Amino acid sequence: MRLPIRLSGHVVVKSARVTLTPKLAARDVRGVLHFGESQLALQASDGSIAGGRLAGELIFLREGEGTIARTRMRLAGANAAEIRRHAAELAALAPDVVLAHGAGPVGALLQATRTMSIVFPVVVDPVGGGLVDSLARPGGNATGFMAFEYSIGGKWLELLKQIAPGVTRAPILRDPTQPAGTGQFGAIQAAAPSLRVEVNPVNVRDAAEIERAVAAFARAPNGGLIVTASAAATLHRDLIITLAARHKLPAIYAGRWFVTDGGLLSYGPDYVDQFRRAAGYVDRILKGEKPADMPVQAPTRYELVINLKTAKALGLDVPENLLARATEVIE
Repeated sequence: MRLPIRLSGHVVVKSARVTLTPKLAARDVRGVLHFGESQLALQASDGSIAGGRLAGELIFLREGEGTIARTRMRLAGANAAEIRRHAAELAALAPDVVLAHGAGPVGALLQATRTMSIVFPVVVDPVGGGLVDSLARPGGNATGFMAFEYSIGGKWLELLKQIAPGVTRAPILRDPTQPAGTGQFGAIQAAAPSLRVEVNPVNVRDAAEIERAVAAFARAPNGGLIVTASAAATLHRDLIITLAARHKLPAIYAGRWFVTDGGLLSYGPDYVDQFRRAAGYVDRILKGEKPADMPVQAPTRYELVINLKTAKALGLDVPENLLARATEVIE
């Protein structure tokens, strides 16, 4: 293995000593290192967490071996111009491989370079988004792991009806600038008639638009809310969770972090597992394999997370069979 290894993006670490520059924390980690958007958290195997805003460079050390990885980070949220700027900066650094989360960052990197290897741990529709030629043979300099098939949209609607049977109307929060936003809405729309739910798209371009649309929708009764997967939804998650609580709207989300922050329930892939698997792809590329020949893979593990405190606040009794299926229940 070459030293130093230059990595950029998200990293999952099973056991290492991590030093952050500027210093945010320095400790032995035997768990998972998560970072996304503009935040970083170190989660040890004992469940303790240290975190802060990331700036600078991560240096991974293994006892007796010195530096084993040097990681330069660029975090841009959902700002397209900032994503493009960071992509150009990373391409200029000429790393051995870039680990990029989401269609926006991956697309920007592909515009910046067609030679540097790129691994994505989570992209909703890599073929539809033009990131790879096909799932079986990506054909270019990017490969990785898809978030889910669009059919998951029907599952979201089904779970929403199970936890809140009275729901007959639901706005679907989606990012209209991404093919995945249209695809996810289409799958939910196809499932809606059989579940007797009227659905309408709501764009998540900015906070004001989200707040106006949700407030207008909530004026009529029997409403619920589905928040599809997008960087924009994650960026505005505090607002979305607050609006759902304020207007008493049962809501389902694509990621567990919404539920740990106070949302009702989520169903989606185990994102930590996705990053672990992506780390395996990074390792294979560093050993000489080419992204063009490495198939894009689907998730193998999914999570159903339920927040009972939020359910109680909404006056909902969670069915026992739904609780029994949950991967995690927050009380």
